[in-house]
Amino acid sequence: MNPTDNHYPTGESFRKSLNGRYRIASIWQAIFFSALLIALLSLAALLYNVVDGAFGYVAFEYKNDPTEFTAKPLDDLNKQELLEILQTNLSSGAYTKLDNEKTMEKRSKSVLYTLVLERLIQVDTKKTWSMTDSILRGNEIKAEVAKKYPEAKLEFRSWLTPVFLTTPMSSKAEFAGVRTAILGSLWMVGIAILFALPIGTGAAIYLQEYATKNFLNRIIQTNINNLAGVPSIVYGMLGLAIFVRALEPFTSGSMFGITDTNGRTILSAGLTMGILVLPLIIINGQEAIKAVPDSLRQAAYGIGATRWQTIWHHVLPNALPGILTGSILAVSRAIGETAPLIIVGASTFISLDPEGPFSKFTALPIQVYQWTTRAQTEFHAIAASAIIVLLILLLTLNAAAVIIRNRVQRKY
Repeated sequence: MNPTDNHYPTGESFRKSLNGRYRIASIWQAIFFSALLIALLSLAALLYNVVDGAFGYVAFEYKNDPTEFTAKPLDDLNKQELLEILQTNLSSGAYTKLDNEKTMEKRSKSVLYTLVLERLIQVDTKKTWSMTDSILRGNEIKAEVAKKYPEAKLEFRSWLTPVFLTTPMSSKAEFAGVRTAILGSLWMVGIAILFALPIGTGAAIYLQEYATKNFLNRIIQTNINNLAGVPSIVYGMLGLAIFVRALEPFTSGSMFGITDTNGRTILSAGLTMGILVLPLIIINGQEAIKAVPDSLRQAAYGIGATRWQTIWHHVLPNALPGILTGSILAVSRAIGETAPLIIVGASTFISLDPEGPFSKFTALPIQVYQWTTRAQTEFHAIAASAIIVLLILLLTLNAAAVIIRNRVQRKY
């Protein structure tokens, strides 16, 4: 065989082969770009659909004339005047009930204003329209309101307002807020991370640095990987059986002298969410530890460091950014879950803020679910607003975790 012979194309054949490879590469590049474009368009459509429901025209009437309660415009009343109107016109029983929930004098002006509208003037919403309809069909909507609801007022409203963020739940969509749901979500995520992050990191360290590669440990590793894909409702049933029922003296607070609650508390929900995100934290922790170069371990052993000293002073600091990345993913999953919370006893209606881990609770996903099941379109509008609040809360928590991770990364 002639040594100069080879199987590589030359001349015209080489040029055709090269052009063919470039053509195939261009086709795959276009496919990948199309996939990215579809993902961005889908995300944009989702966000637009949410925002579209949170803004728009609202036609409403007052069941009672505001002038029956005050000669001044409602917007011009100060906090003390609003409080006096409520004291004068509410029944003693209704006022006492509100005062027992939270002292009326300590409530903000916006909350008192909302109470006046809800309890005394009583707003009656006739119809709502989406943002798109309000912009594109504004004149038609005004004509429709003038014909069907001649006594109604028409205004372009943002359902996402500061009052919406600072007001508790209400049976009327016009006065409902997400304050209790936001606080419940924050309590739940905090408990879940405080429970799952140390345990998950410890388990990852053991499995990656100490455990031998035997049959038992391979079974444990396989089960951890499988648990990461278990449906969340299964974790809800686990939380119901263990935290709500078996550990009720602890999760209800009765062993600490709290007797006005049961096991369906925010502590049970937080621990259930901690169990749910635990496999995710373990797997991410293992990958972060595995990514630390073995040369660091060998160098530490070479100067006489023990295994624990090597892990504490060299492995963990370098793996910490990856471990914190796992906590970001855990927060993202925990804050958006609904099914486990329904099973462990999240309230669909609660107007009192959680004051501790043994309080009854609700969460933002529960509120969104509950409002979207209602027939009235105004509840769908506040559900869209709650989704925006949930996304902002999620991005805020993730941003805080990213900042902490980046600082740790720069330090080590």
